[in-house]
Amino acid sequence: MTPFGARLRALRAERGVTLKDMAAALGVSSAYLSALEHGKRGRPTWAMVQSIIQYFNIIWDEADELLRLAEMSDPRVVVETASLSPQATLVANRLAADITILSDAELEALLAILDGARSRAARS
Repeated sequence: MTPFGARLRALRAERGVTLKDMAAALGVSSAYLSALEHGKRGRPTWAMVQSIIQYFNIIWDEADELLRLAEMSDPRVVVETASLSPQATLVANRLAADITILSDAELEALLAILDGARSRAARS
């Protein structure tokens, strides 16, 4: 499941909306919406995210967060390391090979490292 899919499922649960009803309102199949929730479809389009935002009547920060989650929810990631160091290529390949054996705590630790690097880069 992707971060976007998890949030979408939570929104449906919070509001008591069935997959079937939401799919009909958005003009998509229940199978598509289920696949989107489970990360078996690619990242949702901007138009689809906007439709979901309107469907749930989401505003401001919550809408921005849903858009951010959609951007970070491509289940088929490609990492281009051709212009980077050999170490970067090694990290990308190891992460691809070993991500399934990492615990949630280990994934959180990696995210914290990446967040710190992004913060340092933004200050530079």
